[in-house]
Amino acid sequence: MQCKNHPDRRAEHLCANCGTPLCSDCAEEGKGGAYYCFQCAMLSSVSEVGTTMKDKAQKSAEKREKTKEKKKWTPFHYFVGVSSVLILVMWGVILFGGEEAPAGRADLANQPRVLLFMVDGAIKRYAHYEGNRYPATLTDLIPKYLALAGEERLHLNKLKYVRDLRLGYRLSLSKPEPGQMNIIISPKGISYEAS
Repeated sequence: MQCKNHPDRRAEHLCANCGTPLCSDCAEEGKGGAYYCFQCAMLSSVSEVGTTMKDKAQKSAEKREKTKEKKKWTPFHYFVGVSSVLILVMWGVILFGGEEAPAGRADLANQPRVLLFMVDGAIKRYAHYEGNRYPATLTDLIPKYLALAGEERLHLNKLKYVRDLRLGYRLSLSKPEPGQMNIIISPKGISYEAS
């Protein structure tokens, strides 16, 4: 037998689909070692692609069905949703609502203990930013660490401040009110002593 496309060549294979004699140049090897002519090989590959396309479409439809089933809300989803709403509400209150800050300043003349704790906070800020050193005097805190205007600086005379090598510093009221315990603040904490 001669090749259908090359009459001068001997046919070595037969098309597995249509039976056409083919030489080795014209034969297309398919799955399972079968040989096909060009037209049958094209039809076979197109039908295989069509089959795989149908399979892929069916698999993707099954995946979509499974994800629809998975998208049901679990208790965790409810927790995240409720938490998010609460956080948004809190931020709304912080940004757009709530009470305004008090307009006035503390009356340091009549509230020496308020001054005592204000100055202690300023000393701790000073130590933090100045390499764990403490100020020589309380006026070293003004204005960078303690905001006191002109006549308010005189209130610092109501406090007793001593740098202590063992504790770091001791801060207390210079003249506590009679009958009240005197507060002594140091880096170790707060202690009290009888006035």
